[in-house]
Amino acid sequence: MKIFNWGIIGPGRIARKFAADLTLLPNARLYAVGSRSADRAAEFAREYKVPHHFDSYEALANCPGLDLVYIATPHSGHCEAAVLCLERGLAVLCEKPLALNLVEAQRMAAAALRNDAFLMEALWTRFLPPTLQVLEWIETGAIGQLQAVKADFGFPAPFDPAGRLFDPALGGGALLDIGIYPVFLTLLCLGTPQRIEAASAIGRTGVDEDTGMVFQYKNGAMAHLHASLRYHTAIEAFIYGDKGTIQMHSRWHHTRQLTLTPAEGDPLVMHYDYPGLGYQFEAAEAMRCIEAGLKESPLMPVRFSLDLMAVLDRTKR
Repeated sequence: MKIFNWGIIGPGRIARKFAADLTLLPNARLYAVGSRSADRAAEFAREYKVPHHFDSYEALANCPGLDLVYIATPHSGHCEAAVLCLERGLAVLCEKPLALNLVEAQRMAAAALRNDAFLMEALWTRFLPPTLQVLEWIETGAIGQLQAVKADFGFPAPFDPAGRLFDPALGGGALLDIGIYPVFLTLLCLGTPQRIEAASAIGRTGVDEDTGMVFQYKNGAMAHLHASLRYHTAIEAFIYGDKGTIQMHSRWHHTRQLTLTPAEGDPLVMHYDYPGLGYQFEAAEAMRCIEAGLKESPLMPVRFSLDLMAVLDRTKR
């Protein structure tokens, strides 16, 4: 079994979750961490027993023996860090959203293509067992012709004008941070919408703190989506067909329970008990693809990430 040496750029909160779940994979080793703060890199290395730590992203990208890099910076740093690694031929798993906008995402995709390097967006929901089951139900016609998606994600975020959720320079706002999940699910189920309508409550720092969206499709299908940094929502998702409904229970983006309710007959409830938080599934997919010689994942191809970014841009406009 090949052991993959992982690097992490940006040793923050999401990086710690990822690092913890990476220990669940026997063919993964956390090998290096890079930060613009030498102290933060050293602290992370001590906490997770990482043999190499660096005080710059450039130094990490030049670390001998590195196989792939997980980018966990704020949104505004994704493009710069990803291109830096891709230009050195390193495989990249980049935290969602892939970039701040479509122009940046296209630059990252071009760098991957130019350097024949692997690139995948780390949208962990896509790789979780419940999501795979939802897609299987849809593909086998368990709920018939899809008609609508309804999904939300909201929580009251403590206001910090310099924090990544509220600072425009860091890509703050509900849409890019958590609204991406309902938008992702809609694209996964229904594809790119023909028409988008959206309204936002803009906060003191100029970012969207509460956003509602309606997507319309040529075939009459619709999506009703909501993201908020102001208050708790149910954090549930429903996928409606003409022969039944799929419910992804709260918190649906990493749910442990699904309910399939056919138009006729009894509901089917499925429970999931996977270890950790679930970040190991995206890491395992990246390693599987690289070992197979693939430059992108068939589950989360670069084209899908570009389409997702384009829809987020349209929604912002």
